[in-house]
Amino acid sequence: MPGASDVNVEGTCEALCRTLVSQNGLQRETADISQSVLYTSLMGLLLVADNEKEQLSLGSGRVGLRNIGNTCFLNAVVQCLSHTRALRNYCLVKSHKHEKFSKEEAKLMDAFSQVLSGLWDVNEGDTVVNPRQFYNIFKEAVPYFSGFSQQDAQEFLRFLLDKLHTEINRRPYIRRTGKESEQKYAIFRISEEAAAMWKKHLERDDSIIVDLFSGQLRSSLHCSVCSHYSNTFDVFCDLSLPIPKRSSGGEVTLRECLDLFSQEEKLDKENSPMCERCNRRTECTKRLSIQRFPQVIVIHLNRFTTSRWSISKSTVYVSFPLTNLDLGPYGPVDCGAVLYDLYAICNHAGTVNMGHYTACCLDENSWCFYNDSSVTPLTENQLQTNQAYVLFYQRSNSTATVRK
Repeated sequence: MPGASDVNVEGTCEALCRTLVSQNGLQRETADISQSVLYTSLMGLLLVADNEKEQLSLGSGRVGLRNIGNTCFLNAVVQCLSHTRALRNYCLVKSHKHEKFSKEEAKLMDAFSQVLSGLWDVNEGDTVVNPRQFYNIFKEAVPYFSGFSQQDAQEFLRFLLDKLHTEINRRPYIRRTGKESEQKYAIFRISEEAAAMWKKHLERDDSIIVDLFSGQLRSSLHCSVCSHYSNTFDVFCDLSLPIPKRSSGGEVTLRECLDLFSQEEKLDKENSPMCERCNRRTECTKRLSIQRFPQVIVIHLNRFTTSRWSISKSTVYVSFPLTNLDLGPYGPVDCGAVLYDLYAICNHAGTVNMGHYTACCLDENSWCFYNDSSVTPLTENQLQTNQAYVLFYQRSNSTATVRK
């Protein structure tokens, strides 16, 4: 009886996941877990338990990537993703072959997984892995990266995660209709409206990429005429933070960048959207906050500024915490501490036209510096430089999502 078997498996999986949720401090009503995520969670628990190193037979991971022609941007990003443990383990056991719904062949995911297999080979026969096949497949999917010119690491990361997600999406393709986009959630509280939008997102987009990297931003508008508040919610896979300007060119902190990102912004009539209550454009204020926190938060320090005639780079020193980065103040009111620990950095040295990307990654309890094919140990004191460009943080405290 297939039906009874399915119910038993689903019930067991859901019960296990709900138990884990309750043990980690979440209320049942806040545990918004899709069925596919339930099955994936169970698989992950079985495959990646405390003895994951023995199960997966991992090497040290201290293996370089060959530069095949201005591909330092690729090498740095791949090393950072390679040290994203949940993604690495998912790739090494090829979980996507068992759960993907997309009919699209997972060529890029297979090639990416092959690169990671080389980087974490237990035999470590090769001290350098050649990413050529992976890069060729990526360029077929994203022709913008064709040729051998230097590319932006953050742009590459965004395109890569998007293409990987498309290939391994657990959901079938659903055509978006105008009716759905016109739905209103005004009768809900903010948390209910956000949850409804997130559920709609998961109905179309659900993968390991979403599980790990996707969060939800809330944009709040306050009309200066009628005092009406309106909210929109957008999915993000990284936060691009402005760097405060210093007349003396001195040091700034990551918290100052976050404060600038989330500070209230005044919009004049020409740049403001229609007020839902006034039904016309009015002066308003806008504020961004994080409604749903991802497991892995990627923070992009926006060092490059484009003007009408040129692109310039900021070399301001931005200090950042290695542990216990608290993003709670940038989330829902009274959400409590939301803590993250740093595990990888993508650096950019040089100028706009003559630059070079490297990575610093944490393996077990020590840091290493990845400069294409070269891998060398690193101390924590060497991590803080004015070359830091993209920061990778892993959620460290128990609550998986915060919604009030």
